[in-house]
Amino acid sequence: MSKRVRARVAPKVVPSASAAPAATVSPLFRVLGMGLILLCAVLIVYSPAINGGMLWDDNAHVTRPELQSWHGLWRIWFDVGATQQYYPLLHSAFWVEHQLWGDDVTGYHVVNLFFHAFAAWMVFLLVRRLLLPGAWFAASAFALHPVCVEAAAWISEQKSTLSAAFYLASMLVYLSFDRTRRPSRYAFALVLFLLALLTKTVTATLPAALLVILWWQRGKLELKRDVLPLMPWFAAGISAGLFTAWVERRYVGAQGGHFALTPVQRVLIAGRAIWFYLSKLIAPVNLTFNYPHWKIDTNHIWQYLFPLGVITLAAGLVLIARKNRGPLAAFLLFTGTLFPALGFFNVFPFIYSYVADHFVYLASVGFLVPSTIALTVLSERLLPDLRWRAGVGIAFLAVLAVLTWRQAGMYQDAETLYRETISRNPESALAHNNLGLILVDRPGGLSNAIDEYEAAISADDSMAEIHNNLGIAFSRVPGRLPDAIAQYQKALHLDPTLATAHNDLGLALSQIQGRDAEAIEQYRAALRLNPDFPEVHHNLGLVLSRSPAKLPEAIAEYKEALRINPNLMEVHNNLAIAFTQVPGGLPDAIAEYEAALRINPDAVNVRNNLGLALAQVPGRLPEAIDEFEAGLRVAPDSPDLHMNLGMALLQIPNRRSEAAQQLEAALQLRPDLKSVRQILAQLHSGK
Repeated sequence: MSKRVRARVAPKVVPSASAAPAATVSPLFRVLGMGLILLCAVLIVYSPAINGGMLWDDNAHVTRPELQSWHGLWRIWFDVGATQQYYPLLHSAFWVEHQLWGDDVTGYHVVNLFFHAFAAWMVFLLVRRLLLPGAWFAASAFALHPVCVEAAAWISEQKSTLSAAFYLASMLVYLSFDRTRRPSRYAFALVLFLLALLTKTVTATLPAALLVILWWQRGKLELKRDVLPLMPWFAAGISAGLFTAWVERRYVGAQGGHFALTPVQRVLIAGRAIWFYLSKLIAPVNLTFNYPHWKIDTNHIWQYLFPLGVITLAAGLVLIARKNRGPLAAFLLFTGTLFPALGFFNVFPFIYSYVADHFVYLASVGFLVPSTIALTVLSERLLPDLRWRAGVGIAFLAVLAVLTWRQAGMYQDAETLYRETISRNPESALAHNNLGLILVDRPGGLSNAIDEYEAAISADDSMAEIHNNLGIAFSRVPGRLPDAIAQYQKALHLDPTLATAHNDLGLALSQIQGRDAEAIEQYRAALRLNPDFPEVHHNLGLVLSRSPAKLPEAIAEYKEALRINPNLMEVHNNLAIAFTQVPGGLPDAIAEYEAALRINPDAVNVRNNLGLALAQVPGRLPEAIDEFEAGLRVAPDSPDLHMNLGMALLQIPNRRSEAAQQLEAALQLRPDLKSVRQILAQLHSGK
């Protein structure tokens, strides 16, 4: 009989009351949690800039009135030149944002910070996908590095943060395709790349960056597996880049003397820019909105040291690549992504400086990720204790966070930004000019604005816009109209294509008796350059309306201004005035006055004009009285409204006493109204 063997049962372990079950966190929760942490960190360190106002060219990016309709959205996509740059997806995003919160800057800033945090999250996922250490460290360094402040805190640079989000997401999906070879992932990655191009075309470097990463991973590239799938990407990127370069020249103004650089000069700029950006990424101090404009002189030998240094560094990394491909791959990713902003292509900001923090925003990933990975590996060797490594990493990020928080403080409002820029770059023509634009409309700020414009011209006498701005300021000073005209003419000498200078010169000439013909010539020159300039159509209409024979032309100009921008209250008012001078035009005049009041119900002059027009229409005198009374509720000290109300009341027999009161009020405000005095005398005498 066989012997039964009893199975041995492990003894039960009863946990003590103080013991807790081991916590398990799912990978998805960790990934999403990291995204939330990055978003919270970004919102905190950028809090000084969240309510920051409009800066420099923000008004050209936040959707303009003529583009805020559904037709405007169509124009964003299909009318090249309708927006400052042809980035239709960016301007569609601005269009949607404007539908949600209008001109409230906080919404734009929060969205921009969300895109920045999302891009940092993509960095985290990419480092994980590449199986590299320190993903949280790399993503946090990008999220909190102060060199990113300009892109993340400036509304216009939503193009940088949004395009980076698409760029990095496309890279992540393509690397997944490279592993799985699933066509759906290839298609998704390609769509994301095209969205990036439609947001900002510096992302055209993505296919080259992918080839660098694939080479780094495998040590070689295969034509069929690696290169051919990316050929459509290269075609799309090159086409988009060339088209953007054309738009920059044709519509943005990236042409002329400021861009007359020889190939050698462009190489000198590129070499110097690479070292400049590396220095700012390594030591992010003295960052500013506008850096000094380098004088590129091919006769100065020391300027050749920058490109020679880059070549030497690249050669050294090629030698090292035999044992370690990482450093060379990082160098190629950094300089390759930076390539569109190195000076080989004209971009408008080169007028003011060849370098800017937002130029390096996307390229910084190519430096920060390898650097933080290297620091992570080094810390693992030097600090075996995880707690020490985490502490050092957090301390490093805390320093970046403090620097970023302070840098974001520059963007709390435009005046703070420009004054801080001047303190760091006293020769910044851009900052002096923009500060002048702020001061010129401030009570008592006109003389200070003139000082700033003159400081800008002293720094750079070649800026047509600054001469034009100084002319506008001079035109507001009694007796300085000749100086204003001289500045407008200087601006046009520097840039004959500056439509605003033609318009402003026309305004100045129109104020001088006998020079209307010259003013009209300037307005027409402005319209040849920019036919969709509503203010010029309006100004031209004003001058034409001075001649009865040209009144139909004036009306046509007013109508054209309103076609471009129907929300111009003053144009509706002046068109109505023109209609009153045309036989049978009174109904059209009344309609235009009413349109003006829908735009601004408190426009006292329009109320007065509408009242006068209504008073001429049989049976509408009560409406005219209502308009005069409505105007007086807004401006009780208007002698014209009191007088016109009194004259209207005189036509109603039982309201003559009220009429007398209104006429007396008008006379008290303007004792020189002789006709009113005569009417009152007649009323008091009983006639």
